Amino acid sequence: MDKEITALAGTCVNILRTIEDYMARQNGRGSSRPGAIRNAPLAKPFSPAGPGRSPRFVVFAVGTLACLLLTAAFASSQTTDVDDIHVAPRVEAPKPDGGKDVPSDNLRERSPLMRSKVNLVLVPVTVTDPMNRLVTGLDKENFQVFEGKEQQEVRNFSSEDAPVSLGVIFDMSGSMSSKIERAREAVTEFFKTANPQDEFFLIAFADKPEEVSDFTQSVDDLQGKLVFVAPKGRTALLDAIYLGVSKMRQAKYPKKALLIISDGGDNHSRYTEGEIKSLVKEADVMIYSIGIYDHYFQTEEERLGPALLNDVSDLSGGRAFTIDNPNDLTDVATKIGIELRNQYVLGYRPKNPGHDGKWHKIKVKLLPPKGLPPLHVYARTGYYASTQ
Repeated sequence: MDKEITALAGTCVNILRTIEDYMARQNGRGSSRPGAIRNAPLAKPFSPAGPGRSPRFVVFAVGTLACLLLTAAFASSQTTDVDDIHVAPRVEAPKPDGGKDVPSDNLRERSPLMRSKVNLVLVPVTVTDPMNRLVTGLDKENFQVFEGKEQQEVRNFSSEDAPVSLGVIFDMSGSMSSKIERAREAVTEFFKTANPQDEFFLIAFADKPEEVSDFTQSVDDLQGKLVFVAPKGRTALLDAIYLGVSKMRQAKYPKKALLIISDGGDNHSRYTEGEIKSLVKEADVMIYSIGIYDHYFQTEEERLGPALLNDVSDLSGGRAFTIDNPNDLTDVATKIGIELRNQYVLGYRPKNPGHDGKWHKIKVKLLPPKGLPPLHVYARTGYYASTQ
């Protein structure tokens, strides 16, 4: 370090001498001695020295400035203080799969748990008769809610048509080619049951899911975008469900639902069935599904398709419908839309609220009026408590 400081001082002296020699030559003198510049007349009326400043002052100022700059550069390059702040440049790691975004192997690395606030638990409930028809007109006294084995007091009860945030997850894989027109018509009929306050978004999926339309209240705009989506590729159903549930974090209304229209099981997703089921349990989103299946399953994925949609729908408190004739699509879609408008919503405050982040199981029991046939209840099966 001492040698470097000595060299730096010598460089500064050389700079001063060089400037003095230059100015001496400009005034016709060959000497670079300090006395040679002291009485030298200015070559031009304008000088950086300014009025009252001698050329000697200019030499000193310029030389000093050069030395300061050199010293600063040297000090910057030699800094070793551990308290200095260094911002390392961000280096993007190369992405696998040709640079495409790949879902994480661990679902929770990308999707924070969606914990319910335990102050008030809301449970949407659908009731049907043996003919699978909706049962309306029930009262608060006709329902019992249990958390675990303990009955809860139903504090809030509603059967009004509240605005809904709806997402349509539409299968555009190659196997949908012969069913695509009926599927589009089904979406149209589904939207006809909406009220003016509802909001919608659309996700189409084949090899991967794609957000076709952001949240909108314009049904015409959404339907127009659906027309230009062509069926092709394989079926990334699980990835599409993940994207749909994640999108619901932007929803305006507390009542949220997804409608899945698909013709087969998953064969091209990054997420696993177990990861998606965990996500659905954590999310406060009802999932309705319409499965359009062929009479014969050509692959193992297709054979498992109905069970997959049934499990996901049941976990969320929604329902799965299975059809084998595309002509039935519109009727089923209309039925789902009407069902969303005729649900009961039960609200209770847990008797033993626990901020434990654990799964709390819910069971809704029905006390039907006398004279009614056996009824079936569809409701969410539980919720994850918050940790705060």
